[in-house]
Amino acid sequence: MLPDRALPDRALPDRMLPDGALPDRAHPRRARTDAPLRIGVVGTGFMGETHVAAWAAEGIRTVIHDVDAGRAATLAERHGARVAASLDELFGAVDVVDVCTPTHLHAAVAVAAARAGRHVICEKPMARTLADAEAMLAAAREAGVRLFVAQVVRFFPEYVAARAAVLDGAIGEPGVLRLSRASFRPRQPAGHWFFDHDKSGGIILDLMVHDLDYARWIAGDVVAVHCRSASVAQPDAGVDHAVAILTHRSGAISHVSASWGYAPPTFTTSFEIAGSHGLIEQSSTTTTPVMPSLLAGAASGGPTALADTSLAGDPFRLELAEFARAIRDGTEARIGAEDGLEALRIALAADESARTGAVVRITQGAR
Repeated sequence: MLPDRALPDRALPDRMLPDGALPDRAHPRRARTDAPLRIGVVGTGFMGETHVAAWAAEGIRTVIHDVDAGRAATLAERHGARVAASLDELFGAVDVVDVCTPTHLHAAVAVAAARAGRHVICEKPMARTLADAEAMLAAAREAGVRLFVAQVVRFFPEYVAARAAVLDGAIGEPGVLRLSRASFRPRQPAGHWFFDHDKSGGIILDLMVHDLDYARWIAGDVVAVHCRSASVAQPDAGVDHAVAILTHRSGAISHVSASWGYAPPTFTTSFEIAGSHGLIEQSSTTTTPVMPSLLAGAASGGPTALADTSLAGDPFRLELAEFARAIRDGTEARIGAEDGLEALRIALAADESARTGAVVRITQGAR
C-alpha cells in the first residue's frame, strides 16, 4: 500500500522534542462529546482517498488538504468532503488530523497537528526515521493528545482470527512464523518520491512493515534482524524482493518476505504460524480465510477457523472506527503509538541489514 503525495505547509521544526512516554492513558485528552468527531485528512493520493472513503462509510464528512488543489477538489466532490486551503485552516476545523502524506512528511504534519491540540492518526510507516517518530511521540505527550499509527493488517479478519487462536493456546507456544506479501512494483512515474529511498524507505518500510508489525504482535519483541534485498544488488532492475529473518526475545523465529517482482495486478499474502502443538495457515489464493492444522486434542473446542460471516468488514473502516472510539471514549486501541515506533524500528533495522549485509541487533525494544 502506498503512502500519498502531499506536502505540508510547514517544515518539521529543527529542534526535536525530548523523549518521553505518552500522556497517562487513564486520563487522555478527549474530543468533544456533544458532537461527532470532526476529521481532517492531509494527503489525497491512494491512501488518502482510501481513508476519506472509509470515514464517509462511517457517516463522517471530512475536511481535506493537499498541495494539489485540483486533486483535493475532485476527491472532495466524490465523497462530500470540504477542502481546506492550508494546514492552519484544516487544524481550525477539526478534532482529529489523519496524516496520509508521503512517508518523509508524516512527522512534519503530525507534530504541527499535535501542537495545535489535535489528535493524530498517521498512516504507516510511522515516519521515515526514528528521530521523526520520537518527535511525534513527544509532541503528542506534551500536547496531551492521542496518536495512532494505521498498521491496517491488525484489522484484517484472517490475521485477527489467527492471533486469537494463538492467544487461546490453539497451537501452543509460537515458534516459527512465515509471512509473505507479494505484488508488482508500484506504477509511479520515474523520479516519483516513492522511488527515492531517502524519502520512502522502499519496499521494506512500505510493504514489509505490515508483516514486521504482525510478527511482533504474535511473537513479541524482536532482538535481531538479518535481511537481504534484491534492489541492493541490482538497483536498476525495476523490481525488488526482500527477505528478513527476525529473532524474537521469546526465541521464536520469523521469516518475512516482501516482493515487488510480479506482473500486475497480482497481490497475494500468506502466513504460517507454527507452535508446539500445531499450525495455522492462511493464503489469499485460497477460499478459506484461516486453515488450522492442529495436533489431536491440542485445542479444546475443535478447529479455530471462523465462518465467513464473522470475518466480514472493511479493515480500513474497522481501523479508523476503532481509533475514533478510542479518542471519544479515552480507551485503548489494539495498536498504540509505541507499537508503530517499534514496527518502524524493526523495519529500519531490516533496511540497514540489507544494505550492510550484517545482522542488526535491536537493543531498544518496547517497554
